[in-house]
Amino acid sequence: MAKVICVTNQKGGVGKTTTAVNLCYYLAKDKFKTLLIDFDPQGNATSGLGVDKADTEALGVTMTEVVLGTAEMAEAVRPTKYKNFDLAPTTPELANAEVEITGMQRKFVRLRDAVRKVADNYDYVVIDLPPSLSLLTVNGMIASDYLLLPVQTEFYALEGVAQLLESMKLVMKQANPKLQLLGVLATMYDKRTSLSTQVYEEIKKYFKDLTFKTTIPRNVRVAEAPSHGVPVGDYDKFSKGARAYREFTKEVEARIK
Repeated sequence: MAKVICVTNQKGGVGKTTTAVNLCYYLAKDKFKTLLIDFDPQGNATSGLGVDKADTEALGVTMTEVVLGTAEMAEAVRPTKYKNFDLAPTTPELANAEVEITGMQRKFVRLRDAVRKVADNYDYVVIDLPPSLSLLTVNGMIASDYLLLPVQTEFYALEGVAQLLESMKLVMKQANPKLQLLGVLATMYDKRTSLSTQVYEEIKKYFKDLTFKTTIPRNVRVAEAPSHGVPVGDYDKFSKGARAYREFTKEVEARIK
């Protein structure tokens, strides 16, 4: 049975999707069969892997159909060009689907039910969630074993984190007692600035051992890679960003053993 990790932060622009894509890339490089589920209506994980969200005919089944129950998860899964790395893509239509499922039965567990049908095929399933505390986000938490929290090392970094953690506790109490915080990843870290250092120290003070030792630097290669439709490890494997995500993935593997 796969270990299921949701990647979330209600604040946008913190490197959430970049982290999900690159974590999957390096898990696959380590020979773990990995599935990335794009469950964010923005579809950035989909386009970040070179899939054209606008070409709906070529795209076929997406997470919209899966969550509405008109298709199975297995129909949405497609291989990427990387060995051991599959993708379940999405489009902005997922936002409309969220409205539709509000009135449906089992609205909070639709993703969990879908994931369970393919979980035996993978070592890891990573779910990229939207930057909000929405019904989609709750579905992702209920479907997961672990929650991974990327936090940007800039002003207001911890704003909203307490609310997210309260939502996580509520999900654990009401629907998914096995959910646990895998860890907090400091992103866009610039050790040359006192602000980044101060925020990172605050993160460590607040989360203690749950803070990953690896930090993801502010790096132009990390920013450029999605526009080329590839993970940073494929775009420039010797860049600081690629090396950081490599080390971070090793930490994830060690924590989940």
